[in-house]
Amino acid sequence: MKIGYSFWGFLGPGVTDTPDGGRSHRRTLIDALFARGHDIVFLQPDRDLAEAGTVLPPRYTWDAGLPEIDALMLEWRWPIPGRNDTWCGAPGHTCDLHRQTDLVAHYTHRLRTPTILWDKDRWLPAHDPMRTLPHVAVCEPALHPSPGATSLLFPVSDHALDTADPWRLARTDRHLDLAYVGNQYDRDAMFDQFFAPAAATRPHVVAGKWTDTTAWPQVRFTGRIPFEAVAAIHATSLATVLLLPRRYAAVGHMTQRLFESVLAGCLPITPRLIRSAAKFAPDQLHVRDSADVARICDRLREIKGTREHAELITDCLRYLDMFRVSKQLLTLERILHERVVSAT
Repeated sequence: MKIGYSFWGFLGPGVTDTPDGGRSHRRTLIDALFARGHDIVFLQPDRDLAEAGTVLPPRYTWDAGLPEIDALMLEWRWPIPGRNDTWCGAPGHTCDLHRQTDLVAHYTHRLRTPTILWDKDRWLPAHDPMRTLPHVAVCEPALHPSPGATSLLFPVSDHALDTADPWRLARTDRHLDLAYVGNQYDRDAMFDQFFAPAAATRPHVVAGKWTDTTAWPQVRFTGRIPFEAVAAIHATSLATVLLLPRRYAAVGHMTQRLFESVLAGCLPITPRLIRSAAKFAPDQLHVRDSADVARICDRLREIKGTREHAELITDCLRYLDMFRVSKQLLTLERILHERVVSAT
């Protein structure tokens, strides 16, 4: 099947000043689709080349027009005031939303092309007419997606999971108790409740775009870091805290921070208020408040490098099994088949 894939981001490391979390899993999915015999053409601009100067292998192709495709897959874009809702050519304008609008008009509405709308940030309105079209499937990276939507989780490489070495990860030198890599967006409440008080008395770091940090003078913020540095930070910390916007926590929408940290041996302390928290990490890493976070950090420092530490990492790796790209591909191909039937 030839799939037209629309995304606003990067396949490679990209540039530092970008919120593109898809770099952790997008190429994993694309390469798996190639391996299954599908042909992929990218329908947004090649930002890897234009912004990062990265030349990718020739099998990755871009098309600025409206090529013939069998299915359309959209990493859903939404209006961002002052950025993509302005006129083309305006200062700071990005044309991702305009391009998506053109793609939907041509393929989804005019040609009735089978369409997968992956609402990775949960911004598609509940009553959007796209949800009612029989040849359109709305997917969300949540265990409890919206009515009518299908769960399509952020994929993890099967090879990365199968080759992870818990003993090596447990013996890695870790000078931090806590780390968080990610942006501030809608995370203040959970940061206040779980991370900041525990971090105040422990070695820690917070990397990402945090524009208002005045409430936490005790926290060490480094600002945005290159994508390549994410794994390095996790590899120097015993644990992270899974901080989610409330709209994510309410539906069990887990971000890529879970598998980024676990694959580096950084254990995912998991707030119990996250729906289906038991699906993401073992019970001994679940917390109700910052006191629980501090207690876990102290325990991890005690067992660092021991068999108990390696076994806990092993347990956390098992929880990533549901994110395997092989499993997400089965879901994706089933949806594609259903929407092809609906469109004929």
